[in-house]
Amino acid sequence: MQQKLHIKKGDMVKVIAGEDKGREGRVLEVERRKMTAIVEGLRMVTKHSKPTTENPQGGILKKEAPIHISNLMLIDPKSGEPTRVGRKKEQDGKLARYSKRTGDLIK
Repeated sequence: MQQKLHIKKGDMVKVIAGEDKGREGRVLEVERRKMTAIVEGLRMVTKHSKPTTENPQGGILKKEAPIHISNLMLIDPKSGEPTRVGRKKEQDGKLARYSKRTGDLIK
């Protein structure tokens, strides 16, 4: 069974370690098996591509590379500050994420 993560696709996150430390962006993709996330506009790498039918020119492309989940912190939607994430059971028995900074539920 794979571990549940504190970050989901579509969340706003702040990078807390690494080359892009301090920068913010929206999560485009989360890979639970590798514990990484791709964040829009962060950790840009250059990729050399051969000419193909989709890209007949080929050349050098810039694209986002994965960042380890431990280097990302969720930004609380209400306060706009980075926060740790907790889980608590709701009345229907499902686990819901909440901000440890404010105590509010995160949708």
